[in-house]
Amino acid sequence: MIESTVLQIFKRRLPSARRRAVAAATIAALILTAAGASAQQATPSTTPPAELGARIEKLVKEHKGKATVALKNLKTGETFSINPDEPMPTASLIKFPVMVEAYRQAAEGKIDLNAPVTLRKKDMVPGSGVLTYHFSDGATFPLVDAVHLMITYSDNTATNIVLDAVGIGSTAATMEKLGYPNTKIHSKVFRRDTSVFPDRSKVFGLGSTTAGEMVKLFEALQAKKLVDEKSSEAMWKHLLTCDDKAKFPRFLPAGTKVAFKTGSVDEARTCAGVIETKGGPVALCVMTNANEDQSWGDENAGNVLCAKTAREVYDYFTAKAPPSPTAAASSGEAAATK
Repeated sequence: MIESTVLQIFKRRLPSARRRAVAAATIAALILTAAGASAQQATPSTTPPAELGARIEKLVKEHKGKATVALKNLKTGETFSINPDEPMPTASLIKFPVMVEAYRQAAEGKIDLNAPVTLRKKDMVPGSGVLTYHFSDGATFPLVDAVHLMITYSDNTATNIVLDAVGIGSTAATMEKLGYPNTKIHSKVFRRDTSVFPDRSKVFGLGSTTAGEMVKLFEALQAKKLVDEKSSEAMWKHLLTCDDKAKFPRFLPAGTKVAFKTGSVDEARTCAGVIETKGGPVALCVMTNANEDQSWGDENAGNVLCAKTAREVYDYFTAKAPPSPTAAASSGEAAATK
């Protein structure tokens, strides 16, 4: 790459002395950039980002309710957290682990994601989603479509259809085997009578997890280590289509890629996923509970906390990103021609 860049410089119509100066400055810039990138890859930093941590702590302190946070830059290894091991209610965030269980069982041949499922009127429950309000009793579609609706639109009826296929208790059992003992879905949505963890249902509602476990789960997914590579890629595509723009995506620059899932109930707002930044992908989880603001709408305080935290993360790691070789070369050339 250095050779081709220097060759382009010598092809330009500049005095020979000028060309030598520009080439020397460009080579120096490219070497420094390459060395910095190599060092960063060889020795990832795990030092907590103090400046970012202070900003997030301020946001959490100002929030009127309980909040936990965990993050990890999956390129540099930098981490920060606030009470990452405290179990919290998930609301619909727990649908992400349910998807993992569906793909695990499919990979093992226990279920067929392409097999048709039939929507029955008795399956229809209220709340988020499209099946209850826009599909007819008897509608038939592949199980994988129910998984997609469960993630993209947080469809409650679709979630219950998926749970019928995989079993309510199987998600918790798999999460525990993988090292996520606090990550459990307790029952079907709006069907507390189906709870397999009645005591936890009373405390946490639909599901429970910790911010730390969510970050580790998304880290494993981003590394394509959940189930298998093909399943990980399929799950990632589902998460890229999540339509809740009031949380992580809200304040991010247009076009920022975020693979994520959210949850919302009166007292809690949750969000977890991976945000692409110029400084590397960052796994982030923000969970809130006992919120004073229980309104429904984008301006809900829990939503705003999720959105502001995501923007702080994006800005911090983007600002820290080393310049690209092209930018470094251009800077070196500009300095040499002054």
